[in-house]
Amino acid sequence: AAGNALGFDRNMALMGPLATAVALLGFLAAIATVVAIVPKRHVFFHRDPKTQETLLEIHQDSKLMPFRPRYTLVCPREGPIARFSKNVFVSLLRKRWWCHDLDGRPICTAYEDSIILSLVRRLFGPMLGLLRTNYVIVRGEQADGERLGEFNRKLTLFDRYVLDLKADPTRSLDRRIALAMGVMLDTGDG
Repeated sequence: AAGNALGFDRNMALMGPLATAVALLGFLAAIATVVAIVPKRHVFFHRDPKTQETLLEIHQDSKLMPFRPRYTLVCPREGPIARFSKNVFVSLLRKRWWCHDLDGRPICTAYEDSIILSLVRRLFGPMLGLLRTNYVIVRGEQADGERLGEFNRKLTLFDRYVLDLKADPTRSLDRRIALAMGVMLDTGDG
């Protein structure tokens, strides 16, 4: 009887790690299934709702980059123009998007306008729109770069933003890139 009790205890001791391994494999299979089912995000810009002429496209580069999503801005006539990326870990404290040219050189960066409001939003959420997420767009990769514009959410019942590029009167920032950056700021975090 003592031999059977030891065998039973040994089998029970193996069940814990085996159950953990099965649960982990099930979790990984669920993640792989979601990645396979969910399509890449693509955004298309049209002149107006009636025409089918596509002016710009934003393509998600890969579904397998959950912590550093990347997108490519494409003009159907010219080909790829720029690339957008976000680091999920950096954005935990203050949302930030980068834009680079096709060779990887920085074009501009957009980041939340206030670190304090950013932290308050992380704690309490948007509070019915009272804690709106506004962005500053600067040249290059650093937050202290030359200010090119702002992307501000208006206090309305609807989701309305204003892309203000008055700080860039020479139009040094390609307006197509600015428009696409605005769309990424509005939809890329959702």
